[in-house]
Amino acid sequence: MNSVLQHDLNDIENILNQAKQQGLDFLYDLDNIPTSNKNTIDPTRNLNEEGLGSLAALKEFKKRLAPLMVASPGPRYLGFVTGGSTPASIAGDWLASVYDQNTQAIKAQGGVSALIEFETINLLLQLLDLPKSFLGGFVTGATMSNFTCLGVARQWFGAQSGKDFAKTGITETIHILTATPHSSSIKTLAMLGIGSNNYTTVKTIEGNREAIDIADLEKNIQNLNGKPFILISSAGTVNTADFDDFTEIAKLKEKYNFWWHIDAAFGGFAAVSDKFKHLVEGWKGADSITIDCHKWLNVPYESAFYLIKEKHVNLQTETFQNSNAPYLGNPLENFNYLNVLPENSRRLRALPVWFSLVAYGKEGFKDIIENSTALALHFANELIEDDNFELLAPIRLNNVSFTLKGDHNQEKVSQFLTLLNDKGKVFMTPTVYQNRKGIRASFVNWRTSETDIKIIIEELKETILDLEI
Repeated sequence: MNSVLQHDLNDIENILNQAKQQGLDFLYDLDNIPTSNKNTIDPTRNLNEEGLGSLAALKEFKKRLAPLMVASPGPRYLGFVTGGSTPASIAGDWLASVYDQNTQAIKAQGGVSALIEFETINLLLQLLDLPKSFLGGFVTGATMSNFTCLGVARQWFGAQSGKDFAKTGITETIHILTATPHSSSIKTLAMLGIGSNNYTTVKTIEGNREAIDIADLEKNIQNLNGKPFILISSAGTVNTADFDDFTEIAKLKEKYNFWWHIDAAFGGFAAVSDKFKHLVEGWKGADSITIDCHKWLNVPYESAFYLIKEKHVNLQTETFQNSNAPYLGNPLENFNYLNVLPENSRRLRALPVWFSLVAYGKEGFKDIIENSTALALHFANELIEDDNFELLAPIRLNNVSFTLKGDHNQEKVSQFLTLLNDKGKVFMTPTVYQNRKGIRASFVNWRTSETDIKIIIEELKETILDLEI
C-alpha cells in the first residue's frame, strides 16, 4: 500500500474527527457566515508528486477553499428555492459516503441496498398521501427527475403508434402542451431530442395567475384531432408558487389520450399540510411526478426522486435498460435501478432522506412547511408596509416575488439586488414576471425564523438608502 494511504488508514479516526470539527465550526457559525462573497482562488494549482496526506489537505482546504463557501444552508439564503440540511440528513449523508454502496439491486450477492431506497420511497408516498401504484427512485435533482419521467413519456408517445423510440429514435413530432414550465423541463426536452422549442404554450388563467387555463388546454387538445400528447403541469411555479387545477386535468384524462407529468419540485410538499393539501388534490391521477428533496425536505444537495405509475414499468425499462449487459439478467424479474433510470453508478442517495423521515416524521415536516409559508406571508406584509416595494403577485405558498415600487425604478432593480446581496446578510435571486424585473425570495429553510425576517427587512431598508432612490 502507498505509504501516505497507509498512514491515513492508521490515522482515520483523527482525520474524521478533524473533518467533523471543520463541519461543526461552519454550522455553529452559520448565522454569521456571509450569504455571498467576493473571495477567489487561483484554480491552476499544480498537483504535487507525492500526496500531502489527509490532514495537510484539510489544512489547505481550511485556508484556501473554505473561504469560498457561503451560507447557502443558512436561514437567510432565500435564492434558488434552496433548503438547508437538518441534523438527521447530514448524518445520513455522511453515512452514505462511509458505506459507499452502489445502489442497484434488491436481490443480489453484490449488495441489496436498493431495498433501503424502496423503503424510503414508500415512506415518501405516505408523507405525500400518494398511492402505492407509483414506483420511484432517487436521482440528482429535479432536472434528472424530469428527464427520467419525460423520457418514459417519450417512449409512451411512440408506443401509441407502435414505435420504439428508445431503439429506433424519434421519427415524428412529439406534441407537448404546457403553460408555465420550469426551465429544467425545457432543458429536458432538449436532452431528450424532442427540442426545447417544440412545445405549445397554453394560456394561463387571467388575473395574475401562472396556472393552466383549462378551457384553453382543452381547445389545444381538440386542435390535435385525437393525436396523443404529453402535458407538463406545475405544482408550484417558480415565481409565484401557482398550481394547475389537477382535479380538472384528471377529468380531461378520462376524455383524451395523453401522458400527464407534474413538476412538483417543491410544491408537492403542500400535500404534507392540511392547510395546503387542497392545492394538489387530484394529482394522484398523474402518470409521473417530479419532486426535489434538497429543497423543502431540507437534505444535502443532489437529492430528488421521480414517481412513475407502476403500469408504465415496461416503457420505463425499454427507455433505460442496459441491453448490452447480459449479466444484469431479466430487468423485470430481477429489478435493478440501473435499468429504470439514467445512472448506472449510484450512491445511496436515499439514506439522508430515510434518516430525515424517520427522525422527524409527518409532524416535523408539516411544521417546516407551515413555518415557511407563514414566514413568506409575514415577509410580504412587511414589504407592503414599506413604500419602497410592491408585490408582483399574491402569496400562494412560500415564494415572494416583489420589486421596487414604481415603473420608474425598474432600471434600478438589478443594481439594488446586487447591493443587497453584496452585504452578505441575505441572498435573493432576480426574476422577470409579466415583463417586469423583480426579486424572488423563497422560504424553504428549516432554520429561518421571525428574527431573520427582521434582519432581512433592515437590510432592504439600508440598501434602499444606499441606492438613493
